[in-house]
Amino acid sequence: MPIAHDRPALLEAQALAFSRNDEPIFGPLDFALHAGEVVLVEGDNGAGKTTLLRVLSGLLAPSAGEIRLNGEPLTLARLSPQVALLSHQAGLKPELTALENLRFAAGLGGQRAGLSPATALAGVGLDGYADVPTRQLSAGQKKRVALARVLLAPVGLWLLDEPYANLDRDGIELVNRLLENHARRGGAALITSHGAYAYTSGAPRRIRLSGAACARDGDGADAEAGVRDDAASRPSPRSLRAGEAGHPQCPSAGPTP
Repeated sequence: MPIAHDRPALLEAQALAFSRNDEPIFGPLDFALHAGEVVLVEGDNGAGKTTLLRVLSGLLAPSAGEIRLNGEPLTLARLSPQVALLSHQAGLKPELTALENLRFAAGLGGQRAGLSPATALAGVGLDGYADVPTRQLSAGQKKRVALARVLLAPVGLWLLDEPYANLDRDGIELVNRLLENHARRGGAALITSHGAYAYTSGAPRRIRLSGAACARDGDGADAEAGVRDDAASRPSPRSLRAGEAGHPQCPSAGPTP
């Protein structure tokens, strides 16, 4: 049965593409992300995963196409209150403590109702590290502080670049819990992975970025694209159709046997 949505997608990309020095990095991509969804972007190094998240977050302008947040075209003025981005760099001030970093972030972007910087730290397993300068934390602990900052943000859309990097098994399970709880609250997340994929709740959609601006998405059946999310015919979990007219960069591909 098709999935029906009575509200606009939290995030929608239409014919989205990005090039650098006239070299295509990804696209064109068409997909939508709705409340309660976690979608994985996969691809090798250089496939454009990080670039895609930077474009979706507004840090880079797309070369072509359109991005909509809650049905409205993305602009920098509308972006900051709606999206939380976790990048490769933790983006923490090393001279500040873990708690001070979260207070600073909350002062800039606000905080989710019912959550404080201290409870956000406790929620990622760092309740004993509130007063430790972040320069003294390990890479995994810094990643947890960055995750606490995402958790604290009063937004529905999470863009997480390699959220499992630098984490041990407990940290990986923590990320899974955060994603599951965020989806249950009606949020959505787009996450990247270089290969190892640790999210274990259900079978989320996958978008595969492969080198020469091709993409794949689906639940086991590879499809190369221009990626187009067809709301009228998608099953659960949704699959994206491949090789559509108007996307000559990428070859058509039939279903995997």
